[in-house]
Amino acid sequence: MAGKTLTRMDLSEAVFREVGLSRNESAELVESVLRHMSDALVRGENVKISSFGTFSVRDKRARIGRNPKTGEEVPISPRRVLTFRPSHLMKERVAAGNRR
Repeated sequence: MAGKTLTRMDLSEAVFREVGLSRNESAELVESVLRHMSDALVRGENVKISSFGTFSVRDKRARIGRNPKTGEEVPISPRRVLTFRPSHLMKERVAAGNRR
């Protein structure tokens, strides 16, 4: 794997180059989109981006886990977790990238 990470700055720069907004406007646009997505997830809504995938929040129940080193049982408290399910098109694109 390459080890490169796509950052907010990279997204803003791509918007700047491809859309033609100023650098500040591009950064504000990226921040606004990410904020809308985050706010929807906090409210418990799904975020579906066509041809990309769906982000959703799941509630997990409390359960008993086990420390793998000691074997000791440990309570795991209930929590909300973020999940992502890629679209079929995204799965196909990623798989095609593996065949280079």
